Amino acid sequence: MKKTLLATAIAGALGASAAAQAATVYNQEGTRLDLYGNIQLAYSSVDQGAETTDQLADNGSTLGVTGEHVIFDGLTGYFKYEFEGDADEIKGAGGLDTGDQAYVGLKGNFGDGRLGSYDPLIDDWIQDPITNNEFFDVSDSTSQRAGAVGSKFLEGDKFTYTSPSLAGFQFALGTQFKGDAEAENLSSSSNASFFGGLKYAVGGFSIAAAYDNLDNIEEVSGVGAALGGEFGDQYGVTAQYTIGTLRLSAKAEKFDSDFDDSDADFYALGARYGYGMGDVYGAYQRVDDELEADERDEFVIGANYSISDAMYTWLELATDDRDDDAGDGVAVGVTYLF
Repeated sequence: MKKTLLATAIAGALGASAAAQAATVYNQEGTRLDLYGNIQLAYSSVDQGAETTDQLADNGSTLGVTGEHVIFDGLTGYFKYEFEGDADEIKGAGGLDTGDQAYVGLKGNFGDGRLGSYDPLIDDWIQDPITNNEFFDVSDSTSQRAGAVGSKFLEGDKFTYTSPSLAGFQFALGTQFKGDAEAENLSSSSNASFFGGLKYAVGGFSIAAAYDNLDNIEEVSGVGAALGGEFGDQYGVTAQYTIGTLRLSAKAEKFDSDFDDSDADFYALGARYGYGMGDVYGAYQRVDDELEADERDEFVIGANYSISDAMYTWLELATDDRDDDAGDGVAVGVTYLF
């Protein structure tokens, strides 16, 4: 799943630069409004199995607004609204024609409560620490299974409560609600799913576990091998250890299907090192996908270089170990943050 660098926690200098780009438009009497964004362009050449195709394309250009205001001491209301557009063909693409994340929330000593559209918890806590790259990521239980219904379905209509950190422990609980009046509802009645996670951090070490019952994808057809009725569950564990500007990570993740011979298991190792002017990074993953009757080894390596505090370039290579080299490729790009 593609993410912009603004949502990426990295060890090198680029992480600090990205965080510093937002411009404060208003900041008075406890109310703050920030404007931020990025232009991302990339050239990619990817093997499709039968042939190799290439393109120069937008790579997730974003314009966003965030705001917060102090309701009273210890309680703050906030929001985020992000838009996307195809920067490579902006006239023909219709400008900022799609959305990314949009939510409102309350945060304070009690923790954080958020309502709206945003990335799944298992994405943030389990998958991103392995690869949250510019173009190529290793596969996961979302892209292999739940992603078949589309990110619009997986990211919207959610509420999440995240606790404060207590002696290094933190938990998150949430639900996705799909009412029977919604066009994307895949069943004939209203339904609320469940997801949750637990995280522990001490010093440079952290470990997180997350679960999503994907309950709103029940009764969907056309996913995988013409699935219908029950669908399955996602869960995984990821550990990270940071030493200076080196971050090491390991993941075990599973899609537990309710259908015979349809499970998928993912075991991955990742590393990212900040060398001063950017990062070098890579990941290896072993995949056992019963639905595709496929066992494969995936590799992704990449590097970025900071041209300035607001601008960087990057290069990534990937191989998926699929038949006819499908998914293998190279991509290079440039990003300007503002």
